[in-house]
Amino acid sequence: MKIFQQSQSEVRTSRTRDRAIDTELAVNYLKAAGHPGRLAILNYLSTGEKSVSMLETLLATRQAAVSQLLARLRQEGMVQCRREGKAIYYRLSDARVETFVSHLQEVFRG
Repeated sequence: MKIFQQSQSEVRTSRTRDRAIDTELAVNYLKAAGHPGRLAILNYLSTGEKSVSMLETLLATRQAAVSQLLARLRQEGMVQCRREGKAIYYRLSDARVETFVSHLQEVFRG
């Protein structure tokens, strides 16, 4: 009976593939989170949906500045919004972003 054995290079290639990441997505997430205001928004949204006016209050920043920060996070697919009357509410877009923010909080909690 012949036993199939993988060569060492095949094993290394398999391991590399298992650990491969979407580097472009990772870089975009890190760049988006690399701004103090955007990072603060991600942190606030990790506890649940917030309105733009609530984020204004939490950040002590003008609405125009908050909107610019949110636009970049939206562009990277990190947040989603919904409109309710005149109010706009934001939340983290998916489980991947929630995990990303959770890991940042765990590593950098002061």
